[in-house]
Amino acid sequence: MEKLDVKNLWTLEHYSKVRSGFRKEIIEHKKNRRVALGDNICLIFEDEKTIRYQVQEMLRIEKTFDQSGIEEELDAYNPLIPDGSNFKATMMIEYPNEVERKQKLRELKGIEDNVWVRVEGREKVFAIADEDLNRENEEKTSAVHFLRFELDEDMVKALKYGVSLAVGVDHSSYKVSLDPLSVDIKLSLVNDLG
Repeated sequence: MEKLDVKNLWTLEHYSKVRSGFRKEIIEHKKNRRVALGDNICLIFEDEKTIRYQVQEMLRIEKTFDQSGIEEELDAYNPLIPDGSNFKATMMIEYPNEVERKQKLRELKGIEDNVWVRVEGREKVFAIADEDLNRENEEKTSAVHFLRFELDEDMVKALKYGVSLAVGVDHSSYKVSLDPLSVDIKLSLVNDLG
C-alpha cells in the first residue's frame, strides 16, 4: 500500500466542500475495518483511506496549509499505513465511566503486547505496539495504542487463498477472541496485503 503524499491530499478549501461526503464514505468503509474485542476494546484496522481521512481532519482542525506543516502530518501518520505484509491498527480501550477507566487502565498494563491475530492453521502473531513512542508508564497503560501485526509470506498466501482469520487478546485481566472474523472484515484486511 502506497504512503500518502501531498499530491494525495485536498486543499483546505476543497476539503471543506467534499468533507461531508468523504466522512460518510469513511464511516461506511470503517464498518469492515472495526473489530470489537469484548465490550471495552476496539481495533480500527488502518489503511490508506482511513489515514488520509485522519490527515485531512488534522489539517482542517489545525488550519494547516503550508508545505512543512503538511509534511509533518504525513510523517506522523504514514507509518500507520500497512506495508503489504502486515496489518496496522489503532486500539482503543473504552470505559465510559472515568473512575472505572482509571482503575482498568492500571489493571490492563501491558495489554497492548497481548493482542494477536491468527491465520487459520498458523501460530498467533502478537502485536508490535507503539513503535513511535511508549504509551504506558509504571502505573498504567494508555487508552490508545498503535499496533502492527507482521505476517510471514506463507500467512499472506494463505489469507489470499481464503483461510480464516482470528483476532484476540490474551491478558490476565482481559481475554477474548473472535474466531473467525467475519468474512467481510477479513476480505477488507486481505486488501492490505501485497
